[in-house]
Amino acid sequence: MSGNAVDRDPRSLEGTGLSEAWVEDLVERTLAEDLAGGAVLPSAPDLAVALDVTSAATVPPAQYGTADLVARADGVVAGLPVAARVFTRLAPGATLTAGAADGDRVRRGDVLLTVRGPVRALLAAERSALNIASRASGIATATRAWVDAVEGTGAAVLDTRKTTPGLRPLEKYAVRCGGGSNKRMGLYDVAMVKDNHVAAAGSVAAAVAAVRERAPRVPVQVEADTPAQALEAVEAGADFLLLDNMAPAQLREVVALVGGRAELEATGGLTLAVARAVASTGVDFLSVGALTHSSPILDLALDLRG
Repeated sequence: MSGNAVDRDPRSLEGTGLSEAWVEDLVERTLAEDLAGGAVLPSAPDLAVALDVTSAATVPPAQYGTADLVARADGVVAGLPVAARVFTRLAPGATLTAGAADGDRVRRGDVLLTVRGPVRALLAAERSALNIASRASGIATATRAWVDAVEGTGAAVLDTRKTTPGLRPLEKYAVRCGGGSNKRMGLYDVAMVKDNHVAAAGSVAAAVAAVRERAPRVPVQVEADTPAQALEAVEAGADFLLLDNMAPAQLREVVALVGGRAELEATGGLTLAVARAVASTGVDFLSVGALTHSSPILDLALDLRG
């Protein structure tokens, strides 16, 4: 874990790339889903907490306590500042102490965050906070496994747009926490010319030219299934190529054909077992949709001290 974790404000979004407004909205939506069935959550914390029927019935309103957010498995953590804000939404006066920082490797039993406040509020916030941190940490953990697998090859690990609806900023942030990189955030910041675009435009060259005319400052990526298509794309002016489902021998052929004229990204059918072999072909990136669409959560729990 990070030796500087205890020196950080557990709620700080500095360096995350997550906006205050987006995180506030996520916290509100997540709590509303759990406490109010998706209806608008009462702005007053005590009224919101009262919607937890079990805690309202079993926990005295004046009872204070301390709870630890604990790792139940080894992994890489992410989303802790967002989880911290879930607690303080329902318990504004809660005291938070960081035990780890996003991006840290943690071991089973490590305390990641300690919260002291009204027990009713802590329990009402528990599942929402855990869902956010567990999801983000699962992605960070899976990403780190891929990054470790290709270490030393010079290739970077990228994510895709295959994210959970409404959670893209968090999930792409989690990829960064695991040591990966974000390819593009949406359809607006990188143009990706795929087979349907080529069919509509008439050719790869026509599609690239059309994008250049409409959005001259946007990088253009072209999908290629064969070395011949890759060569056609780079000669049409593509900035980088998506090399889809190519075997290592084909990837090496494309690397030689392109000769540094465009960045190269391998994707499709990649697994950890073949990651290093693919990265060693000389491609610049491995694109892995599974980071965000198939990573299991990292098991986390909230333990209330007796």
